[in-house]
Amino acid sequence: MIVDFSQGKVIATPHEIVVRLTQGQVTLQAQVDALQLILPACVLSANGAECKWSVKLDTAEQIEAISSECGIEILRL
Repeated sequence: MIVDFSQGKVIATPHEIVVRLTQGQVTLQAQVDALQLILPACVLSANGAECKWSVKLDTAEQIEAISSECGIEILRL
């Protein structure tokens, strides 16, 4: 599944997420076990053994679509 957002696109599978940012042609990748989806901030966050990164998405619907595709529970603060 591909979710487009203002800074690029998120490619989500049941096992991993790939974020491709248009500016700088940056690619971020993480296994779903290392991911958090945070609302209402609309943040996709990866916190693994050797990496940390986060990306702010545009809408709650994008977070919910990724949650549905990957089976990740949404953290609501």
